[in-house]
Amino acid sequence: MTRPRTSARATGIVLGYVADRTFADPARRHPVAGFGRGAAALERVTHRDSRLAGAAHTGLLVAVVVAGTAVASRTAGRLGWMGETTAVAAATWTALGGTSLTRVAARMADRLTADDLDGARALVPSLCGRDPDSLDAAGIARATVESVAENTSDATVAPLVWAAVAGAPGALGYRAINTLDAMIGYRSPRYLHFGWAAARLDDLVNLVPARVTGLLAVAAAPTVGGAPSAAVRAWRRDAAAHPSPNAGVAEASMAGALGVRLGGRTEYPHGVEERPVLGDGPAPRVTDIARAARLSSAVQAGAAVGSAVLAVAIGELRLRRRHRRRTGGH
Repeated sequence: MTRPRTSARATGIVLGYVADRTFADPARRHPVAGFGRGAAALERVTHRDSRLAGAAHTGLLVAVVVAGTAVASRTAGRLGWMGETTAVAAATWTALGGTSLTRVAARMADRLTADDLDGARALVPSLCGRDPDSLDAAGIARATVESVAENTSDATVAPLVWAAVAGAPGALGYRAINTLDAMIGYRSPRYLHFGWAAARLDDLVNLVPARVTGLLAVAAAPTVGGAPSAAVRAWRRDAAAHPSPNAGVAEASMAGALGVRLGGRTEYPHGVEERPVLGDGPAPRVTDIARAARLSSAVQAGAAVGSAVLAVAIGELRLRRRHRRRTGGH
């Protein structure tokens, strides 16, 4: 491998990010949607009220995605720098969902501004798994800001970080894990045991990206009129109270950056949860949805740049290790 090849992964990450910003998610035949349909079909065969069955289901699906992507990526890499770059760019674009996230948030703000509550409720499933019929306009505004905060980490920062660490297999392997968590990682009677492995694996692969999201939210707070100190304060004080070790970081830091209060009674189809209060200030208003989307976009841009730099650093480190092995450590 020559030194210019160390930039292939970084270039692919940037191109994948630009593709997401330009084209967003495909309206039809999205690979992630296809994966979800396949996972649902397999679940009809594998489902048991058992952690072991759930772990086998999750492990099989993730292994197929990672192995298949690794083979495709290796094949593309034989074409040189361009092939490797294209593989990473395609995987990164597939795994990212940041532009679709901010566009749905903008549509939500438009409907709430127009007092179209039914239209706003129809958009809720595109953002989160809450019961739309239980939400009034204030509840929808809060749900939207919380979803933008959490999914900024899950749908943008994490795929970029994993693309930097492990290339195309890392990006798509992460997306497979996160999709399975969204499908079966619930504490409902059906998934309490079967979805346990997917939920815990998702927690693990998001540990670092969630904290990267927090740091970027702190840095980007001034872009929405917020203070980095407020974002740090909310993160340190409130994040640990959240039931998720990762969503709490993303939501608390962004709540602090926006100067709003998140959390409270949250209704899902499987039951009601009392979420801890995150941040200070008033509950989110409709105008805060646009601010949350701007903050998310700033965090996404920072994550793309940071991940490209990380990819180059990892590539250089690998080159140096290979050089040491060839020269006997000299």
